[in-house]
Amino acid sequence: MSLLWKSEAMVAAMDGRPVGVLPDGVTGLSIDSRTLKQGEAFFAIKGDKFDGHDFATAAMAGGAGLLVVSEARLPALGRLKVPMIVVDDVLGGLERLAAAARKRSKAKIIAVTGSVGKTTTKEMLRHILAPSGTVHASVKSFNNHWGVPLTLARMPGDTDFGVFEIGMNHAGEIRPLVRLVKPHIAIVTLIAAAHLGHFKNLAEIADAKAEIFEGVVRGGHALINRDDGRWKRLEKAARAAGVHNILGFGAHRQAVVKLLKYEAGADGGHARIRLDGKSRDIVIGAPGRHIAQNALAALGAARLAGADMDKAIAALAGFEAEAGRGRRITLKHPRGEMILIDESYNANPASMAAALELLKNAPVSARGRRIAVLGDMLELGSHSARLHAGLAGAVAEAEAEQVFLGGEEMAALSTSLPDGIRSEYRASAGDLCDLVINAVRPGDAIMIKSSNGIGFSKIVDALVKRYPPVKAKAEV
Repeated sequence: MSLLWKSEAMVAAMDGRPVGVLPDGVTGLSIDSRTLKQGEAFFAIKGDKFDGHDFATAAMAGGAGLLVVSEARLPALGRLKVPMIVVDDVLGGLERLAAAARKRSKAKIIAVTGSVGKTTTKEMLRHILAPSGTVHASVKSFNNHWGVPLTLARMPGDTDFGVFEIGMNHAGEIRPLVRLVKPHIAIVTLIAAAHLGHFKNLAEIADAKAEIFEGVVRGGHALINRDDGRWKRLEKAARAAGVHNILGFGAHRQAVVKLLKYEAGADGGHARIRLDGKSRDIVIGAPGRHIAQNALAALGAARLAGADMDKAIAALAGFEAEAGRGRRITLKHPRGEMILIDESYNANPASMAAALELLKNAPVSARGRRIAVLGDMLELGSHSARLHAGLAGAVAEAEAEQVFLGGEEMAALSTSLPDGIRSEYRASAGDLCDLVINAVRPGDAIMIKSSNGIGFSKIVDALVKRYPPVKAKAEV
């Protein structure tokens, strides 16, 4: 396997001090001793719950090529006769290595933020850029203060396209990350009431997301949702940050990447778009109008990055949603089949509405029902009760016949649902699990949606265990 980093280059980039005989280099970087691979460097990062230095022995036993440790913890590791690079602060060392990775790269760099759709857009870019060159993109949702520098430091020097997801819970968090990434193209997917508990209103969320423009390289581009009510605010922020190439995507008449028509299917979507002044028909492998919006952003970024657009558009047909983000699973019931839509990774009012629209468009048999299993949307602060209760209209429009609600905050919705919708409320996912498992029947479409911290993925796992998938997981 080729080396990702030479050891001497790591020492120089991180301003580190070598201890012991270092290997020629490392094949990768890891911060988790459980998933570390042979020959990788283990960064002993101190997190909120764990200190990586406590897992140094496990990392070496797992095949780490070398350890990156802090000077302050070195005495405690003195008996470990292993190659190490000692730095003042491990996370700081990782950030310096990330900066070196960006400096050596000739890749076209794309950064994605937004209240919803970040990961889907990032994964879509990974998929549609692949036919045009080598792609390096964030793993899972590695979008925070350690995930972004780790992803950047992991980028091979010969990468053609780099795609980075950048998230935040508070103002000021995106700024240092995007200044590391230095994107050629910055995407803002949508501003919505995610993490609203940490902000006064959506305008403040927009301002925090707009920090992404501050890292765009000279001559770079901003790609913003033209249908977003905060478009003007975001455009102004981009210009203030020195970005002069600003493009919009969406159904708005002034969008440069424009959605002309959209039709959702059972397993995907069909759209007509305008790109480069020409109308084109596209097929998207995952259904949902919100997925089509993400596709517009991805195609716009691919165009700006110089990708082969015919190949990128063709690749869209094979795109599939990820687990927890709209993945569709056909389950085998003893008396037939049913559809499970797994949206259990995250939730806010905008993504809840999009998921309920997916449920509405999901096929059911003549006797089948649309079932919504909904858990708390977290970090909404004083707005929480109002926003949870406000989902009642979307639930009704989704034509859900049975609703299962779980979590303290969902109590507000349980008392707000229209008459005629059967519902069951429980305080937790665990209390709800058996009810859902025993209620489903052939021909049903079941959509499960919640913030990740509520643990509704356990309900997904329980359904899959009781009713095994008919085939390998195919996406929504």
